[in-house]
Amino acid sequence: MTTSNLLIPIRSFTSTSGVFRWRNDVHMVSSAEADQLPLGQLERDLLSYLPQREDGAVDVRVVRDASVAGAEAYRLTVRPGEVEVAASADAGAYYGVQTLRSLIEAGGSEIPCGVIEDRPDFARRGVYHDCSRGKVPTLATLKQLVERLAHWKINELQLYVENVFSFSKHPAIGKGYSPFTSEEMTALQDHCRIHHVELVGSLSSFGHMEKILQLPDYQHLGEMQGFRDLPGGTTLCPLDEGSIELMADLYSEFIPLFDAVDFNVCCDETWELGKGRSADEAKRVGLGRVYLDFLLKLHELCGKYGKRMNAWADIVLEHPEMLADLPKDIVMLNWDYAADGSRIPRSKEIVEAGLPLVVCPGTNAWISNGSRLGDAVANVARFAAEGRQQGAEGLLNTDWGDDGHRNPLGASLHSFAHGAAHSWHGQAVDDATFTERFCHQYLRQSDDRLASYMRVLGGTQAMLNAPSHYRVSLYRAMVDPLVQAEADTKDSIGQIAPECAHAVLDNLTLALADIPNSNGVRDEFEQLTIRELALAGRMDMLAARRALAAADVRAGQTPPAADLTALADETADVSETFQALWLERSKPSRLADNVAKLDAAIKEARNLAAGGA
Repeated sequence: MTTSNLLIPIRSFTSTSGVFRWRNDVHMVSSAEADQLPLGQLERDLLSYLPQREDGAVDVRVVRDASVAGAEAYRLTVRPGEVEVAASADAGAYYGVQTLRSLIEAGGSEIPCGVIEDRPDFARRGVYHDCSRGKVPTLATLKQLVERLAHWKINELQLYVENVFSFSKHPAIGKGYSPFTSEEMTALQDHCRIHHVELVGSLSSFGHMEKILQLPDYQHLGEMQGFRDLPGGTTLCPLDEGSIELMADLYSEFIPLFDAVDFNVCCDETWELGKGRSADEAKRVGLGRVYLDFLLKLHELCGKYGKRMNAWADIVLEHPEMLADLPKDIVMLNWDYAADGSRIPRSKEIVEAGLPLVVCPGTNAWISNGSRLGDAVANVARFAAEGRQQGAEGLLNTDWGDDGHRNPLGASLHSFAHGAAHSWHGQAVDDATFTERFCHQYLRQSDDRLASYMRVLGGTQAMLNAPSHYRVSLYRAMVDPLVQAEADTKDSIGQIAPECAHAVLDNLTLALADIPNSNGVRDEFEQLTIRELALAGRMDMLAARRALAAADVRAGQTPPAADLTALADETADVSETFQALWLERSKPSRLADNVAKLDAAIKEARNLAAGGA
C-alpha cells in the first residue's frame, strides 16, 4: 500500500527503506491514560481487519514530544519493527493513532517505513446535524456517529435544535417531538470529550421559531401571525420584550449544559422581519438595524454565560452595513450549498470586517432520498478552498432534514467524510476518486459496485432536469398526490417529465440490482448505512413510478388498476422498511407525520385502482 490514498489525507510522508508488518504479538505502550482509548480502537481494528498475522513481535509506542508544534499535530515514525506516534498533546496523539487505523483500513498488513508529519488546515472541523425537522437521533446513534467523525479527525459537533429539548420552564416546547433531555446532552458531551470532539450548543433564537410560535402561549411573540399559514409565523418579533425574555429563559437552561466556549444562536432566514409588527421601525431605522439590535441582545445573553456567539451570516450579508457595527467576537457562519453559491466569495467581506469566519457547505442530502452527491462534493471543495484562502477558523459541514427528514443518516456519511478530508488537508483530496475510497476503506467493499451505485443514486436529481430541487424532487414526488389541482402542477411531481422518470428507473434498476448486501460490513452502524442506501434507491424508483402515473392522470388516462395496485403495494412495503430503519437510529419523534403521508399515497392509489375520483 501507499500513504497517498488515505480517506483523510496526510500532509507529508518522507519514505525510508523497508516495510513494517503487523505481527501476531503487538506491544502497545503509552504512559498517558488518554492514549488507552485510541490504542484500544487500534487493537480492535487489528483483530477485525487482520485476524491472521505473521509470527513475531512489533511495538507501537505513543509518546509526548514538545517539539511537535500544535495541539492537534503529530509525527508518526514507521520502522521495520516498530511504530512511534509523537505528539505534544493528547489530541495530536489521538489523531496519530487514527492515521494508523486508517493505514490498516487502506492497505492491510504492511506499511511502508518513513515519517508522517501531519496537522490540520482548520482549527474547527465540524458537522452540523439537523435534529428538529422530524428526526431526533437516539443517544446511542449520536455516540456511534461521534466515534466515526473523530476517526475522520472531526473535532466539533453541533445539533440543530429548534424545539427538541425538554425545557423545565417551558414544558410545552418539544412535547410530541421526542426531545433531548439535559441528561442526554451531558452524556453525549462526555462521550465527545474523550474522542476530542467539542459539543457546541445550537438553538434557534430569531428565525425558524415556527414550532414554538405555533403553540397558543407563544403565538403572540411572532412578527407576523399567519405567515405561510402558520399560527405565529416563523420569526420572533424583535420589538416585543417577551421575545428576548423567552430566549433568556431558554438560554438559562440550555447554554450551561455545554463546556464549549462557542454557542450558535442561528438567527438565519428571518423571513417576516420588517413585514409585520416591526415594519414601522424598519422604515424608520432600516431593516438591518432592526435585525442588529436583536442580535446584540442575544450577544449580551451569550456574554452572561461566558460564551462566544456564533450566528449564520445570511442576513448580515444581505445588510452588509451591519458588519462594521457587529462586536468583533461574533463568529460569522457563512453558509451556501451550491458549488457556485453567491455567498461563498463574500467570505472575504466578513474577514475584512475583522470578524471570525467559519465556512459552512452542506451535504446536499436534504429534500433527497439519497443525496445530490456531485453538488455536495463540489460545494465542500470550493468552500474549503475559500476558507483556506481567507484564513477561516473552520469548516462546518451542514446536514439538514427539510420536509420531515425522511433522508437517512447513511446518505450523509459520505459527505461527512469528504468534508472532514477537506477540513484536515484539502489540497490533497482527490474528489474524483473519493467515493471509491469511502466505500473501500469505510464500508469495506472489495470492488466498486457500491461506489457505482452511490454515484447513480446521487445523480437522480440531475436526471430530472429541474431548475430547483426545492420545488421539484423525487423526495417530494414520493408522497405528492397523483391527482393535483392545476395550480399545484408547477411544483414537484407535476414537473417530472416521463422521459426523466424513465431515466431514473433505467439507471437505478441496473445499479440497485448490483448493490452488495451488508453482511460483510464490520459494524451494525455501517450495516444500517448500506440498508439505508438501498432503501433510498427504492424510494427514488417508487417516486419515479408515481411521477409516471401522475403524468397519465394529467393526460386524462387513468393507469391500469393492476399498475395502481402494484404502486400501492410497493409504497406499503417501502413504508414498512422506512419505519423500521427510522427506529433503528432515531426516536419516534415525527415519524407518524411521514407515515401519514405514505398512507395517504397508498389510499389514493388504491382508490384510483377501484375507479374512485
